[in-house]
Amino acid sequence: MSTEFVISLAAQAVYTVLMASAPMLGLGLLVGLIISVFQATTQIQEQTLAFVPKIVAVFLSVLVFGPWILTKILDFTYNLLNNLHRFIG
Repeated sequence: MSTEFVISLAAQAVYTVLMASAPMLGLGLLVGLIISVFQATTQIQEQTLAFVPKIVAVFLSVLVFGPWILTKILDFTYNLLNNLHRFIG
Protein backbone atom coordinates (compact mmCIF):
# COMPACT_ATOMS: atom_id res chain seq x y z
CA MET A 1 0.00 0.00 0.00
CA SER A 2 1.67 3.17 -1.20
CA THR A 3 1.54 6.66 0.19
CA GLU A 4 -0.33 7.90 -2.88
CA PHE A 5 -2.99 5.25 -2.35
CA VAL A 6 -3.52 6.22 1.29
CA ILE A 7 -3.75 9.90 0.37
CA SER A 8 -6.20 9.07 -2.42
CA LEU A 9 -8.36 7.03 -0.04
CA ALA A 10 -8.33 9.83 2.54
CA ALA A 11 -9.24 12.38 -0.14
CA GLN A 12 -12.13 10.20 -1.25
CA ALA A 13 -13.33 9.93 2.37
CA VAL A 14 -13.17 13.70 2.86
CA TYR A 15 -15.00 14.25 -0.42
CA THR A 16 -17.74 11.83 0.68
CA VAL A 17 -18.14 13.63 4.01
CA LEU A 18 -18.34 17.00 2.25
CA MET A 19 -20.94 15.71 -0.20
CA ALA A 20 -22.99 14.20 2.62
CA SER A 21 -22.96 17.38 4.70
CA ALA A 22 -23.39 19.86 1.83
CA PRO A 23 -27.22 19.93 1.78
CA MET A 24 -27.46 20.61 5.51
CA LEU A 25 -24.72 23.22 5.50
CA GLY A 26 -26.05 24.94 2.40
CA LEU A 27 -29.61 25.16 3.66
CA GLY A 28 -28.42 26.35 7.08
CA LEU A 29 -26.32 29.03 5.39
CA LEU A 30 -29.23 30.17 3.22
CA VAL A 31 -31.63 30.37 6.16
CA GLY A 32 -29.01 32.19 8.24
CA LEU A 33 -28.50 34.73 5.47
CA ILE A 34 -32.24 35.34 5.13
CA ILE A 35 -32.64 35.75 8.90
CA SER A 36 -29.64 38.11 9.03
CA VAL A 37 -31.13 40.32 6.33
CA PHE A 38 -34.44 40.30 8.20
CA GLN A 39 -32.71 41.24 11.46
CA ALA A 40 -30.75 44.01 9.77
CA THR A 41 -33.83 45.56 8.18
CA THR A 42 -36.02 45.36 11.29
CA GLN A 43 -33.18 45.99 13.79
CA ILE A 44 -34.31 43.04 15.90
CA GLN A 45 -31.24 41.54 17.56
CA GLU A 46 -32.67 38.42 19.16
CA GLN A 47 -30.28 35.44 19.15
CA THR A 48 -32.99 32.77 19.16
CA LEU A 49 -34.46 34.32 16.03
CA ALA A 50 -31.34 33.24 14.14
CA PHE A 51 -30.77 29.96 15.97
CA VAL A 52 -34.15 28.21 15.90
CA PRO A 53 -34.87 28.55 12.14
CA LYS A 54 -31.41 27.18 11.32
CA ILE A 55 -32.04 24.12 13.47
CA VAL A 56 -35.41 23.56 11.82
CA ALA A 57 -33.90 23.99 8.35
CA VAL A 58 -31.09 21.52 9.06
CA PHE A 59 -33.57 19.02 10.50
CA LEU A 60 -35.81 19.33 7.44
CA SER A 61 -32.83 18.94 5.11
CA VAL A 62 -31.87 15.73 6.93
CA LEU A 63 -35.41 14.45 6.37
CA VAL A 64 -35.46 15.43 2.70
CA PHE A 65 -31.87 14.52 1.74
CA GLY A 66 -31.48 11.63 4.20
CA PRO A 67 -31.90 8.82 1.66
CA TRP A 68 -29.42 10.46 -0.72
CA ILE A 69 -26.89 11.01 2.09
CA LEU A 70 -27.30 7.41 3.21
CA THR A 71 -26.78 6.19 -0.34
CA LYS A 72 -23.56 8.22 -0.70
CA ILE A 73 -22.15 6.93 2.59
CA LEU A 74 -23.19 3.34 1.88
CA ASP A 75 -21.61 3.45 -1.60
CA PHE A 76 -18.31 4.63 -0.13
CA THR A 77 -18.43 2.00 2.61
CA TYR A 78 -19.36 -0.76 0.17
CA ASN A 79 -16.48 0.14 -2.15
CA LEU A 80 -14.08 0.33 0.79
CA LEU A 81 -15.08 -3.04 2.24
CA ASN A 82 -15.41 -4.70 -1.18
CA ASN A 83 -11.80 -3.79 -2.01
CA LEU A 84 -10.41 -4.57 1.42
CA HIS A 85 -8.40 -7.50 0.09
CA ARG A 86 -6.41 -5.06 -2.07
CA PHE A 87 -5.60 -2.82 0.90
CA ILE A 88 -4.14 -5.53 3.12
CA GLY A 89 -1.54 -6.90 0.70
